[in-house]
Amino acid sequence: MPHLFSPLRIKNTEFKNRIVVSPMCQYSSTDGFANNWHLVHLGAFALGGAALVFTEATAVSPEGRISPDDLGIWKDEHIEKLKEITGFIHQHGSVAGIQLAHAGRKGSHHVPWEGNKQIYPEAERGWKTVGPSPIPFSEGQEPPQELDKAGIEKVKADFKTAAIRALKAGFDVIEIHGAHGYLVHEFYSPLSNHRADEYGGSFENRIRLLLEIIDTVKEVWPAEKPLFVRISSTDWTEGGWTGDDSVALAKILKEKGIDLVDCSSGGNVATAQIPLKPGYQVPFAEKVRKEAGILTGAVGLITTPEQADEIIQTGQADVVLLAREMLRDPHFALRAAHALGHETKWPLQYERAKWH
Repeated sequence: MPHLFSPLRIKNTEFKNRIVVSPMCQYSSTDGFANNWHLVHLGAFALGGAALVFTEATAVSPEGRISPDDLGIWKDEHIEKLKEITGFIHQHGSVAGIQLAHAGRKGSHHVPWEGNKQIYPEAERGWKTVGPSPIPFSEGQEPPQELDKAGIEKVKADFKTAAIRALKAGFDVIEIHGAHGYLVHEFYSPLSNHRADEYGGSFENRIRLLLEIIDTVKEVWPAEKPLFVRISSTDWTEGGWTGDDSVALAKILKEKGIDLVDCSSGGNVATAQIPLKPGYQVPFAEKVRKEAGILTGAVGLITTPEQADEIIQTGQADVVLLAREMLRDPHFALRAAHALGHETKWPLQYERAKWH
């Protein structure tokens, strides 16, 4: 059996293979509600054989959205459609995951096909963003409002109530989004956090918000269900967050009961030079896995079955997360099984299309 198709058990959850659909923003919601686009988009990945299907970054509050068109889980009315989606994913043999997110200073932006520029607070559909310090993401942008203690408590409470709703909606896995320059990453990176209180300065202070979010989520998320964290393993900028910082954080996350660290990178510095190439972030997953002794996920320009299988076979990561390749081919897992000589279960409706 190819290593890519070996099962993996985390707590009470069985993953039939090591292929995970990475969270991918769709910018197709109104007032945070999921709709039939999300049902078909996410459902296709379950039909295509992926073990775990993640929603896009799902905002825990209206001000936690990247754009006005982001998916959300900040009110009970959001649950019904999400429950329909998780039901479909389960019906077709996959695990349903949700990525809980707060965009921080990178919120209030137009969707990519409308220019991706910041929407100023006074403009229609815009809002005042928040962050650890009043430092804009890039030159010319409106700086965020520095979160005070009450604001930090609200963020923690928003993640907690979002986790309650995620459970009611039928999700099996929560991933806390701590990457890509969004709020949690903004707090732990010294480039965006210039605070002088207990949430700024030292490494221990800068990771405090993430650890407190984890604690509040664990109050309501069942202990037997998997809990992941996505991090940016490096800022790709001198003086920023590093791979060694990621290992140190991952060791603490393991002690906190986090099951897997999803190792992405970048997103917090507009001018960062990122050396894009196939599998460019895989070494971070390998480093964290080996040095922190925790399960990891590798993500970033993983595009072929052979590449994905090698990552698992050589112990560089425990799962692979695919994004753009899944958009090109939602049935990547079925194709990968064929390419690697592994017999896998197809939806009965698709049996006639199997390779023989």
